[in-house]
Amino acid sequence: MEKFKVYRLREADKKVVAGFEEAAIDDLDPGDVVVRVAYSSVNYKDALAATGAGRIIRRFPCIGGIDLAGTVVESGDARFRKGDAVIATSYDIGVAHDGGFAEYARVPGDWVVPMPKGMTLKEAMALGTAGFTAGLAVARMEHEGLRPGKGPVIVSGATGGVGSVAIDILAGLGHRVVALTGKEGEGDYLKGLGAAEVVLRSSLDLAKIKPLDKATWAGAVDNLGGDVLAWMASTMQIGAPIAAVGLAASMSLNTTVAPFILRGVSLLGVDSVNCEMPVRQQVWARLAGDMKPKHLAGAIRTVPFEALPSVFEDFVKARVKGRIVVDMAA
Repeated sequence: MEKFKVYRLREADKKVVAGFEEAAIDDLDPGDVVVRVAYSSVNYKDALAATGAGRIIRRFPCIGGIDLAGTVVESGDARFRKGDAVIATSYDIGVAHDGGFAEYARVPGDWVVPMPKGMTLKEAMALGTAGFTAGLAVARMEHEGLRPGKGPVIVSGATGGVGSVAIDILAGLGHRVVALTGKEGEGDYLKGLGAAEVVLRSSLDLAKIKPLDKATWAGAVDNLGGDVLAWMASTMQIGAPIAAVGLAASMSLNTTVAPFILRGVSLLGVDSVNCEMPVRQQVWARLAGDMKPKHLAGAIRTVPFEALPSVFEDFVKARVKGRIVVDMAA
């Protein structure tokens, strides 16, 4: 097989240096399944890795991209055959194992998800890690009793990838969704995804968070951490779940135990990287079924592979909304 294009991250003088290179299949990390990558996607984590703004990469050099979807061209794993459409995200992909920013990828079969019925390769990457995380968050909240009709569900970091997909999923399942955002001009975008109401983060008094405030939310998806998560905890209904999925604002959490012992609030950690494969497959199946976002087309921007480096800075500077899909053939 001829050489193909990859986007590889290297380290020089303790700084990340990323760029396009050529590689052959034998240059890739070991794996049972070789995939011709049709689409990848760009997540906040990818941008932190490629720019060096976050300590994401655990091994240099490494081909970036924590997501990929494509067609199997070679398999030593009996579960997959040539021509199968597949998804691979999470585990070490793009951080310690060559990832999806390449025209071909080679990964262990245990990391590969068969494409669920009702989903295309492009739709899979319109979701990607962000969409899977949103779906996993909703599934975990449902396990803790979240049901339509119990009250509004609030989503912070609403214009981001996880937030956008979470709003779409929750609204499609019949929930009244409130979008919490710091971006004043994105109300129409968020309502277009299904948000019934948009609340600006600047309207909250995060300097005076009470141990228990008015019980308002039947559920919450938090992408921010820090004071917003503390405020959410104080305003949850009795028995309501919070899915903690991100730390875009802060890793810290200064709160009290009051919401958890006096209202029975559940704080659910959502870890998409280490999610067990049976659960992973169930969530992907639901993302192709009852959880399938209805407004995903309006929340994605598709870029050709050669334009990949141009989008990273937008993530780091919080200028991105929705999802960015990378078309490897464009």
